[in-house]
Amino acid sequence: MITLTLALEIAQATIANGRRLGAAPLTVVVLDSGGHDVAVFREDGSGILRPQIARAKAWGALGMGFSSREIANRAASMPAFYGAVAVAAEGRLVPVPGGVLVRAKGRLLGAVGVSGDQSDVDEECAISAVLHCQLQPEPSVAGS
Repeated sequence: MITLTLALEIAQATIANGRRLGAAPLTVVVLDSGGHDVAVFREDGSGILRPQIARAKAWGALGMGFSSREIANRAASMPAFYGAVAVAAEGRLVPVPGGVLVRAKGRLLGAVGVSGDQSDVDEECAISAVLHCQLQPEPSVAGS
């Protein structure tokens, strides 16, 4: 499971990746497998709506069982269905990259959502952080 210690490590590594890449100020939300917040980090200068966006990326990934990038890909071909899913999710679904599932030995532990820079950068920061913690991100490579 995602403990507070693990969630903090993921969040800190995500922020560190953002600094390494020169990203805009990031917000990171780490959720357990039940969709509950375990850690929320908001860098100085990160917009006031970023926690809700990051949470929705992660929560949507958990709810659908695949990354927010995959949600975006599928939403492009089925916009009416994903519009309805967004309503059913009470707005907690943002179909852009940056919501990454976290697994250990194939078992779902939770998800991390990142918002603040371009969505591809958000996703890259999350994936690198999960790998840093010796866990399995889904997707395993940014942009896939």
